[in-house]
Formats: sequence, structure tokens, C-alpha cells
Amino acid sequence: MKYVSADEAVSLVRSGDWVFFQGSTSVPVIIQEALARRYSELRDVKIVSGFNVTKGPAPFCKPEYRDSFVVNSLFLCADQRQYVAQGFGSLIPGFLSDLPALIRRREIPIDVACINCSLPDENGWCSYNISADLAQPAVESARVVIAQVNKSIPYLYGTAMIHVSDITAAIECDDPPVDMRFGPPTEIEAAIGAHIAAEIPDGATLQIGVGGIPNATLNGLMEHRHLGLHTEAMTDGVFRLMRAGVIDNSRKKYEPGRSVASLALGSKEMYEFIDHNKDCVFYDVGVTNDPSLIRMNPNAVAINSAIEVDLTGQICADSIGEMIFSSVGGQHDFMYGASLSEGGKTFIAMPSRTAKGRAKIVPTLAPGAGVVTTRFQTQYVVTEYGCVYLRNKNLAERAKALISIAHPDDREALDREASRRFGLVYHRLSLIP
Repeated sequence: MKYVSADEAVSLVRSGDWVFFQGSTSVPVIIQEALARRYSELRDVKIVSGFNVTKGPAPFCKPEYRDSFVVNSLFLCADQRQYVAQGFGSLIPGFLSDLPALIRRREIPIDVACINCSLPDENGWCSYNISADLAQPAVESARVVIAQVNKSIPYLYGTAMIHVSDITAAIECDDPPVDMRFGPPTEIEAAIGAHIAAEIPDGATLQIGVGGIPNATLNGLMEHRHLGLHTEAMTDGVFRLMRAGVIDNSRKKYEPGRSVASLALGSKEMYEFIDHNKDCVFYDVGVTNDPSLIRMNPNAVAINSAIEVDLTGQICADSIGEMIFSSVGGQHDFMYGASLSEGGKTFIAMPSRTAKGRAKIVPTLAPGAGVVTTRFQTQYVVTEYGCVYLRNKNLAERAKALISIAHPDDREALDREASRRFGLVYHRLSLIP
């Protein structure tokens, strides 16, 4: 394998190409910066990426570059959100489990795949499983693969592997993945986490997201036994449970004995723990998010979040009104797959109000808001004020339940709206002891 400079490597990109950048905490920023330096030479380069954790806006996301780089995000994150909001890019909606097939069939036609991979092993294989999620299908379908061969990327087992002979241009670097750890949970996060942890049985298989509430939930599982992991993101919270032996994957039916994920994002200690750890395996999201595989595990538990929940249980998780904030991601995949599991449970967890004091349980979703999880799929909704189960309830009963866990200062207005909307059926509920 011959190493070249980043500027030499990105000379392989042509105007009109679809260029994929690997995500998670391993975004190949060195390649992004080199590509941005070519802005005056390029036109209409379509940038494709998924879930990204970076230290700032993507280098190609500047208004003066708008004719050179068009963002087609598969999961909009902070590094590209403002660029898209300015009209210089957009979102390609899709269930996360479906996207690998769209890439492999070239419905999303990746020409150049840019990845961040480990040093090669003794047989010449590099691992880029730190973000296998969409990177694997992108690499398989691209005409050109540009790789940051990175001393600081852990060697993880799974299917996102590339031989040095298949790397078109390699850049030698030592660029550690972003350190992604969370401090102690807030009082609200701790309360929400405790409500969820109380509903999770021993032997459950977890899908859990990233952030304060998932972290608080995991903190509450230290006394559980024989948990399993089948998730998108492997984080510090699950790493602590793995290290303590709480997650042993002994009750799983799919990949028993091994933790399954599609990406890793956490602290340096977590990366060191999973480096060359054969008890962990990473696949693209066409595998991890396949509902038919998720349902194989008994007591599958899916924990996701929301921007808003309306009184009937519709979940908006991708937009703030008309403004795209993220995407559907894997919420639908895991909400559906876990609901089909024997003993499975699904949770939508959120504080009752935003940091700015706006209610998150609302009479109706904001105009233009997207429904990520339909009212037909919602099971448990959790705030700091409690946990309610909606699946067996009619619309009026759902409203009553959701109002009971809304912020106390929002309940009166929500009650008036529910009374107007659902009429006598709702009024009768107050007569039931």
C-alpha cells in the first residue's frame, strides 16, 4: 500500500461525483479538509453521510462553496445542519435498515467512499467497523476508496473490513476518534432512567441510543443479570455493563455470547476495551437494524427519544416543525422489531419540557413535523413524571395517560384540548376510580 498526501488522494474526485464520508466519531476530517480546498475546481459534488460526531461544521459546509458541494444527508447532524437549513443541501429520508440496500443497488450511487480505518493486520486487512453502519455498503459500491489509515482507530471484528489492495489512495495519520463521554446524569435524566430501568427484566437484549437519558438508564441496570446487546451504537454506558459482566449475551438467540452493534462511540477507555475484542462484532445497519433479526432475541428492549409526542401517541423525532433536525434513523426499525419480540418492550423517553421550557407533550404536532413512529406502534412513553403504556388504549385513554406525565404546568391546557377533541369519551374517564 502506497501512502499519498490528502491533496493527492482527493484529486480522484470529479465534478458530479457522489462522495460518501464515514461517520460516528471517526469522520475522516483530513480528507474532508483536502476536498474543501478543491472547491474552486469542482462543481455539483454530492456529499453523502449519516450520523456524525465532529468538533465543528464540516469543512465543505460554507455558503461560498454552495456551487461545489451539495449535501444529501442520510441522517442530518450538527456538522451539516446549518448548511442544509440555508438551502445548500437536503435530507434523503429512509429507514436506516433500508439504506444499505439502496446504496448497493446504486439508487444512492456512491462513486467515492472516504473512510477512517485501522492499521492493517498481518494479512493486510484493515478494520473500519468503528462505523460499519453505512460505510460498508458505500465501500462495496464505490469506484474509488480513499482511506485514512489511522494508528488510533481500534481494530474491531465484523464485516467492515478492507484489504490494502482494495484501497485506491491511502493517507497515513494518527487522528484519534472524538472522545464521546457523558458526565453524571441530571436530576431529570436520572428520574427518566430509573423509570425505564424498572421495566427492563433480567435477560433482556438492549437497543439504546446516545445521550444523557440512555446513559442514566444504563446506570440503573448495574444490578441486572444476563443482559444482551443488539444495537446501533456501542457507548460508554454499555461498555461499563460489559466490563462488569452484566451484559453477557447469554440469553440472546441472534449472535449468542457476543455484543452486536454497527458503530462505536465513547471514551478512549472504551475503544481500548473493544480493540481486538472477539466478544463484540460490528455489522452494517442492514443487519443490526433488520426487524426480523431483532425479533429473534427474547425480551428485546428498544429505547429511543422524541422531539414531540402528541396526545394520540404520534412521535416526531426528525424535525422541529418544518426544519429537518435529524432523520428517522433506526427508531422505526427497533420499535418494530422489538415489538415483535417475545416479551419485547419499546420506550420513547424524553424530558417533559425542552431546555427552553417548551412542552414536549403537545395537543398536535407542529405544522410540518414528521411522524417517525406512528400512534399504532407506540408502547411506553416516559418522562421524569412517570412511565405510561399506550398500546392497549383508545385515543382518549392515551391522552389521559400522556397528560399524567406531562409537566404539571402544561396539564391544564392539555386537558382542555383533550376534552374538546375527544368529548364525552374523555369526560367519562374522570369518573372512573
